[in-house]
Amino acid sequence: MSNPYRIILADDQAMFRRGIRRIIQESADLEVVGEAADGLQLLRSIRESLPDMVITDVSLPHLRGLEATEEIKTAFPQIKVIILTLHKNKEYLHHALSAGAEGYLLKEDSDIELVSAINTIRQGGIYISRLLASQLKAIFLDRKRIEEGQGLVPAELLSTREREIIKLVAEGKSSKEIGGLLYISDRTVHHHRAKIMKKLNVNRTADLVKYAFQKGYLPELREQSI
Repeated sequence: MSNPYRIILADDQAMFRRGIRRIIQESADLEVVGEAADGLQLLRSIRESLPDMVITDVSLPHLRGLEATEEIKTAFPQIKVIILTLHKNKEYLHHALSAGAEGYLLKEDSDIELVSAINTIRQGGIYISRLLASQLKAIFLDRKRIEEGQGLVPAELLSTREREIIKLVAEGKSSKEIGGLLYISDRTVHHHRAKIMKKLNVNRTADLVKYAFQKGYLPELREQSI
């Protein structure tokens, strides 16, 4: 008999976690090996248990689910991630896919779709909630427009963590200082900066600073020349 597929759950609502645990435990080959109520606790639990998959909400305290997903995929790229959320809009779905999540599932469909999503991703696939599948075309068109350099990347297509890092870069913080402020490693900061530069199609720190000013991330300095 093969070892069970090991999963960690992250949601700030204990009652919801219990419901998801019950759904998962109905499958003999799936096992919940940990739970977390916030993003930092999730990262600690992952380091202790090294699961096969993480199922996380978007709105976690301390470190949001999307930012935690980026941290997970940087440090443990083999771990699969499902975002389980109430959010139905295109921007959250885009952020989840950009962060590296293999699944995006609505909480209202978790009792019907969760096990199918786990099994699809376990076999190497991607799973998007049926109610959101129609939004994928718009996301791919957005990405194509960005790749072709048609103007600045809209702020909503950058994750919250990426906007935080751009702001700190514009303030003159080093990668080590940024890592200390955001409780992430220097390596993770470098990973984020490379990803941001690719999205913005730039290769100089000065261009990141210029973008921060143009987007108003530093309003108190907006009128200064750069």
